[in-house]
Amino acid sequence: MELTIFIITAVISVVSALGVIFNKNVVHSAMFLLAHFLTLAVFYFMLNAQFLGMVQILVYAGAIVVLILFVVMLLGEQLGEDIPRWVTPTNGVLVLLALVLLTIVGTAVVEHPTTGAKGDFTPELIQEHGQAEMIGAVLFTDYILSVQLAGILLLVGIVGVIWLARNENLPVIAGDIPTEEV
Repeated sequence: MELTIFIITAVISVVSALGVIFNKNVVHSAMFLLAHFLTLAVFYFMLNAQFLGMVQILVYAGAIVVLILFVVMLLGEQLGEDIPRWVTPTNGVLVLLALVLLTIVGTAVVEHPTTGAKGDFTPELIQEHGQAEMIGAVLFTDYILSVQLAGILLLVGIVGVIWLARNENLPVIAGDIPTEEV
């Protein structure tokens, strides 16, 4: 039974991930992303990681997909508007920069392997301290480099969204607002 659920969920996960990548409609891509996030939550539940499964549903499937749709609408995309072309020189440069960033992050993770509590989790220890506390302890001790790199990546994303959403016609400083004389 568990193998059947895993296979069905894995097929849905792969199809929804491919739907995110190859769909030209931004809103449909966000819906495929939601389906993919939900399948990842099912995987967490199957691994007996209920806390991570609930975080996956609440944070990623809930907040992130809503945020993506908000940004799409903030940028003025019409619902159902197709993106004309993905292959542009700008996207090529962005892919190159992303590969450089992933190479740097991968090198940092490989050169500084984590040690410690990875294999020390027992059901008794988790029962004593709690799943959320154990995850927090490992994230901020053994995986601190990864957490900091994720923070930097999120900061770059925020700056990118602000840069994309800026409007050249709006005044930047409140003193630049034109006033009408009556």
